[in-house]
Order: sequence, then C-alpha cells, then structure tokens
Amino acid sequence: MARPDGVHMGFWYRFAELVLRPFLTVVAKRDWGGQEHLPPRGGLVVVTNHVSHLDPLTLAHFLFDNDRLPRFLAKESVFRVPLLGHILDRCGQIRVYRETRDAGRSMQDAVAAIERGECVVVYPEGTITRDPDLWPMRGKTGAARIALATGCPVVPVAQWGVQEVLEPYGKRLHVWPRRTVRVQAGPPVPLDDLRDVPLTPAVVATATERIMASVTTGLQQLRGGTPPAQRFDPRAAGVPLTGNPNRRKGQVER
Repeated sequence: MARPDGVHMGFWYRFAELVLRPFLTVVAKRDWGGQEHLPPRGGLVVVTNHVSHLDPLTLAHFLFDNDRLPRFLAKESVFRVPLLGHILDRCGQIRVYRETRDAGRSMQDAVAAIERGECVVVYPEGTITRDPDLWPMRGKTGAARIALATGCPVVPVAQWGVQEVLEPYGKRLHVWPRRTVRVQAGPPVPLDDLRDVPLTPAVVATATERIMASVTTGLQQLRGGTPPAQRFDPRAAGVPLTGNPNRRKGQVER
C-alpha cells in the first residue's frame, strides 16, 4: 500500500517503526498539534528545537503519525555505531560531516531528497541547546540554504516535555509518572521575498533569523515564559560547540 506522501518506506524503516512506536507510546503521553501546517506531499524542510537526545524519536513519531516520512540530518559519527548506523543508512537518513571538507555533501543530499518530494528534518542549532533555560540558540545557516536552494516550504516545529523523559545529555529515562511530550507545528516560515534574489550572506542570515524566530515563537506558545532578548551564542559564551557542555575538563564523553 502506498503511503499518503508517496515516499517508499522500505524494510528497515518499517522495522524501526515496529520497534520504536510501542516504546515511544509507553514512555510518554502525546500532545500533538498544528498538523494542518504540514503539507501532505512534496518536498519539505522541518526545523525544530533540540532539548534531548530523545527528541529526534518523538519528532519522528509526530511526523510519521501525520503521514510524513522524515529524513534527518544526523552527525556522521552516529552512522559508525554498529547496527544503528546500518539502520539509519538504510532508512535514508542524511550524514552531516561537521567541520570537514565533506560538509557540503549533506546539503547536496538534502536538496536531492527534497527534489524527490521528501520531508527533510534539520536541527538549525546543530546540537542540544546550551541556553540555561533551554530556549533555542543562534541558528546555523543550513536549513535556510536548503530551503532557498529548493524553494520548498519550511515548517517550524516546537517540542517540549521530552527533556523530562530524558534530560539533556542524560542517560536515564524517567518513565513514571508518565510525562507528556508536546509537539506543535506552526505555519510555514515566510521566505518568499528572499527566494528570487542573490543568495548573499545577508539574505541567508535573514532567512536563518526568521527560521529561529518561528521555532522560538512556537516553543513559547507550548511552554509559556519569555525567551531571552538575544539568542544564546555558545561561541561568545565560550561553551563547547559539540558534546556535553557540562562534562569536566579532561573527562571523556562516552
């Protein structure tokens, strides 16, 4: 039977669904919203905030339940994990080669996926937020570049509550009492005025800021409170850009 979005799943995607859906249903309650903003077919970029190592799975659950098969941009090192890497590769996930000469390959692969009519998920922060109150940080430009190169819609999705199931960089699941994971899609980011102009750094920066503002607005609606006037910049704060920022100097992250 064909999927509503017209994308072929394959054996390994079906296997992952059979394993992960029951697990995710058990560990947390769900509160999904904004599904009407997800186009049912065609190339799409989904951008989201990052608060837990578990939130790619909860976001995949949300998208899958709404008939979109996600292709995540994931750091290349994850693909080298035995079995997991094989499954990710077979499920069509996209490798990100951080800080290497191959960094551009991920954008090429993402553009190709969108041109095939697929849903590509980008975490524009590039890592779990370092903001002390878990608001979105400054964004990287990849999502904007992919969207402007393809002309596809960019749908912001906010996630909250998943960090109570698995804390940022935590290793122990908190499954009782069951927490509620809230995932909310918002209207597409307005980028039409930037699509037919030269792709200058200023244009990319404007698109990136709009993307981050849309994600932040969605998160504010979910959790309440007031985001900081300026988004957290880990470089300016002297915080490590990758890995657990809370580990002691010299400690090996496992």
